[in-house]
Amino acid sequence: MADAGVQLATAADLSEIVRIHRETWRLAYAELLPQEVLDTLDADEAWALTVQSGAVLKATEGDWTVGFVVASKAPDEEVAKADGSLPDDAATTALLSVLVEPRWGRRGHGTRLVAEACARLKESGATRGIAWVPEADKASKSFYERLGWTGDGTVRTLDAGGRPLREIRVSGPLAVRLDA
Repeated sequence: MADAGVQLATAADLSEIVRIHRETWRLAYAELLPQEVLDTLDADEAWALTVQSGAVLKATEGDWTVGFVVASKAPDEEVAKADGSLPDDAATTALLSVLVEPRWGRRGHGTRLVAEACARLKESGATRGIAWVPEADKASKSFYERLGWTGDGTVRTLDAGGRPLREIRVSGPLAVRLDA
């Protein structure tokens, strides 16, 4: 494998991040989401703000950008318990979302992304991480389980263009090892 690394994404990486998001979701979630939802994934402005905020790390292999993670403090509505109350650690809970292009999968990029994001989050005072995963996405659930993250019993159902999309929330420590 060529040199692999993780760096902070910049405005120069925006087109690749948008492309990876769009193409990976269209491939991975074609059976879960309606085509009209998948067709709206080109929200460059939203991605530009997210990258500008410093919340996006990119994975590289050689000269290629192969994936990314978005990691930041979790908004209250994302970390709330099923009854709407906030857990004691709500102020120090981080929200992560990781995506690696399938053709670059199974090469450690996702684990490197999450490990680096967790290290940065811990430095800023975070104590725990959460992520939302479509219930039917066995690959993503398995990935998080290998990192020691498990479902915390909270589920939500999103309206995905008139089709319900059930997601589970996984939660885990910010002590992700690179050999996970």
